[in-house]
Amino acid sequence: MPQTPDLYTQAQAAADFIRTQTAIRPTLGIILGTGLGNFASQVEQPTAIPYSAIPNFPISTVEGHSGQLILGTIAGVPVAVMQGRVHAYEGYALSQVTFPTRVLGLLGCTSLIVTNAAGSVNINYTQGSLVLINDHINLTGTNAALGPNEPSFARVDGAGQRFFDMSAAYSPDLRALASAESSKQGTHLHEGVYLAVLGPSFETPAEIRAFRTLGADLVGMSTVHEVIIARHMGLEVLGISLVTNMAAGVLPTAINHNEVLDVGRRTEEQFTNLLKAIIPQIKP
Repeated sequence: MPQTPDLYTQAQAAADFIRTQTAIRPTLGIILGTGLGNFASQVEQPTAIPYSAIPNFPISTVEGHSGQLILGTIAGVPVAVMQGRVHAYEGYALSQVTFPTRVLGLLGCTSLIVTNAAGSVNINYTQGSLVLINDHINLTGTNAALGPNEPSFARVDGAGQRFFDMSAAYSPDLRALASAESSKQGTHLHEGVYLAVLGPSFETPAEIRAFRTLGADLVGMSTVHEVIIARHMGLEVLGISLVTNMAAGVLPTAINHNEVLDVGRRTEEQFTNLLKAIIPQIKP
């Protein structure tokens, strides 16, 4: 029986296919989380490729994730924008959850902006706040780098090691850039720690109290594994969370997915203005 191609071969096949669809060679990848997908409309001269058309690419099943890879330029910067992602709670293995991140690296991206909708553990945040992620806590129970090491994925010298550094997983330079641009626009960006759980259920009040004790400011069901793989490859990462709801027990109200989508729509202008100011300043 024919053997299944290894992960690198599969990712390279996906990247090779994407290159046949466009002349754009992106240096920046952007992953748009729940409710933030409309930012993709900022891409100039876009080529939109459904995930279902890309070899080996996982397909998102969650409302608010359109499932397209859009390549083009923003302010002259060649970009690859993921309009939605997949999650482990959909039934995907972590190798599939992080497959798009690997493909972005193979396409030539040296930096990654990763965004998400998150619940606020920090009682000082408000619904609709944008928060720079300065660190994360992985409570999903696993790690995307499990399994055979794949040094071929390394994009820079020194990357691709079996044991790799995560002490600055979220680039201090990119955070400083985002904070400065937000101040120029007259808005304030919090910085905080994102805690990832597996999902798909929202958290209990007791869990949120425990997460606050651990030092978490935000909680969500994505992002950390993408960041782990991006750092394994040597990509610089900027993480931005949109606070779409106060976590369980913070307010005496139930949490629902429609609320998450609605807050994303209401924050679209601020989010768009921030990213459009940051992108031209990210060096390839």
